Amino acid sequence: MTDLNDLGEKVASALPGAIHAKRLAHGELTLDIETAEIAHIVKALRDDFDFTVLIDICGVDWPQRAKRFDVVYHLLSLKRNARIRLKVEAGEDTAVPSVVDIHRSAGWYERETFDMYGVLFDGNPDMRRLLTDYGFSGYPLRKDFPLTGFVELRYDDELKRVVYRPVKLVQEFRDFDFMSPWEGAPHILPGDEKAAMAPNATSGDPGNKS
Repeated sequence: MTDLNDLGEKVASALPGAIHAKRLAHGELTLDIETAEIAHIVKALRDDFDFTVLIDICGVDWPQRAKRFDVVYHLLSLKRNARIRLKVEAGEDTAVPSVVDIHRSAGWYERETFDMYGVLFDGNPDMRRLLTDYGFSGYPLRKDFPLTGFVELRYDDELKRVVYRPVKLVQEFRDFDFMSPWEGAPHILPGDEKAAMAPNATSGDPGNKS
């Protein structure tokens, strides 16, 4: 098993100026990277430190910051049996360098991050939305994204064209009873009719016979 503290020191020494900070928490190494250097760092980790597998790229939204997004990269080294996390900061208009030329799997990860957060990736050859509908407005995982008032896009077979319609649930709302587990139901639950008719049953303590 690789010593992650030692690995962090070696990576920082090999790539001076590209790493702002490094920390070890919960058995994982995290490196804060200069945004412009992310492709250089990912390539060096692949070629020189055996981190050959890109597991994921995702985003984190911090609306109160000037650069509101963290773009997070998770890399795996099978040879070292170790994982490493890279973080870069990006503003709403910041284009983060794409790593698709280093890891082909990054293409869809970057598209998903763009679709959910609006983060742009410079050099991605197919920077389109991935999960939302055509013509979708907004970025669903931003913390200021509204929770109501959406429309859905679908093809209307009668009109023979694409239409926008208010979102409708595919099933009716259910009636859930969010009462305290220490209190009895004020009504007879389905299936309990016979129990309620028992001689010793009362509306209070079932063991009370008075």
